Amino acid sequence: MRATLIAAAALLLTPTTLFAQEAEHAAGGGGGGGVNLLEPHAGLMAWTLFIFVLLFFLLSKLAFKPITRAVEAREQALQDAIDQAKRDREEAARILAQHREQLEGSRAEGQRMIAEGRAMGEKIRAEMLEETRAQQQDLLDRARREIAAERDRAITELRAEAVELAIAGASRVIEKNLDDQTNRKLVEGYLSGVARRSN
Repeated sequence: MRATLIAAAALLLTPTTLFAQEAEHAAGGGGGGGVNLLEPHAGLMAWTLFIFVLLFFLLSKLAFKPITRAVEAREQALQDAIDQAKRDREEAARILAQHREQLEGSRAEGQRMIAEGRAMGEKIRAEMLEETRAQQQDLLDRARREIAAERDRAITELRAEAVELAIAGASRVIEKNLDDQTNRKLVEGYLSGVARRSN
């Protein structure tokens, strides 16, 4: 490979030397006129074409393949990066959708728990109201029974006092001490008849 590069360098220098010699020749022996660079020279054109073909062949063997591989590797790396970015974006979208779904589930669970709490609160409130009403009713019933018992006791006491008063009054009227047991029965019978008539 080193020999090929040396040969290529030698060929590159050869046309330059030939071009310089032709330029000197045209300047010195051409009758004193200047060098016309636009005038075609067959030897120079042949060497230029030969060097171009040789350099193209060498570059195609030595440089084009590595450059092409490097470009293809770069393209592949870019394509891989694009594919990875697409996969990452899809994964991010999937995770975002999953998080949104979990958030909606959490929100629904929270709403359900709030509704259950309200329902439980209403149930406890209703139970407490019912219990309070039952206690009030018990208190009222007990108060009514106590009032009825007190009334009956008061009526009994009033009757007993009325009997005592009636017997005492009758004793004084007749001025004779009647038998207490007999008198008591007569007065109680009278009061019971009066009570039945008033009802």
